Amino acid sequence: MKKIITASALLACALPLLAQQKSAADGIAEYRAMLADGNPAELFEAKGEALWKQKRGPKIASLEQCDLGQGPGVVKGAFVTLPRYFKDTGRVQDLESRLVSCMETLQGFDGAEIARTPFGKGEQNNVTALATWIAAESKGMRFALPQDHAQEKRMYAIGERAFFYRGGAHDFSCATCHGEEGKRIRLQDLPQLTKNPGDGVGFAAWPAYRVSNGQMWSMQLRLNDCFRQQRFPYPGFGSDLTVALSTYMGVNAKGAESVAPAIKR
Repeated sequence: MKKIITASALLACALPLLAQQKSAADGIAEYRAMLADGNPAELFEAKGEALWKQKRGPKIASLEQCDLGQGPGVVKGAFVTLPRYFKDTGRVQDLESRLVSCMETLQGFDGAEIARTPFGKGEQNNVTALATWIAAESKGMRFALPQDHAQEKRMYAIGERAFFYRGGAHDFSCATCHGEEGKRIRLQDLPQLTKNPGDGVGFAAWPAYRVSNGQMWSMQLRLNDCFRQQRFPYPGFGSDLTVALSTYMGVNAKGAESVAPAIKR
């Protein structure tokens, strides 16, 4: 009888410990699953689709002839091939910088002014909505960024170097948080981005709605905030640096399924 009581007592003590072994990542995954059906990103998707078709700007034109890499006006499948080289601009561009180019050439907006506008304000807010809708049109598709053009290869190499570059007040790099398996700095586990991180992780999840501040975050904003956390100067919107980092992560995510627009804590 004494042994049975002892075993029962041990089990009673162990149960709370077993419950605590549920990882923070599991808890966050459950939290996201509960919110997923009502992801506020859907509101930005609807706005983005309307903006794509709306005649706006000094030229009173829509973006329906914007070439995102699949041909003028083709949206489906474009997101999972960006950043890529565009002959008309002579640059490798990500989705957001390409949208600004189209807004400039097709609609007559001042691209430099949009780039200077803070995130969440004015036309920058519209760029985020457009990017959210375009990303949603490729949801479930697999990433396959091209690396055929010399400039695409160059941007990947620059992005790789930037990813491992350490500096700032904390001597951080992107790899400090995202360069090894099982790393955790904040509450959740951080994805390893120097190789294919798997479906819907890291690059494959942005744009995303941030529950913590009630905002839609694009990849440009996500990278901007990473630099803030590293205590680096903010990079310019659509800069070669941010596009190079996106190229590096996007190429590494080859074959991963896009879940964007996702929802984050």
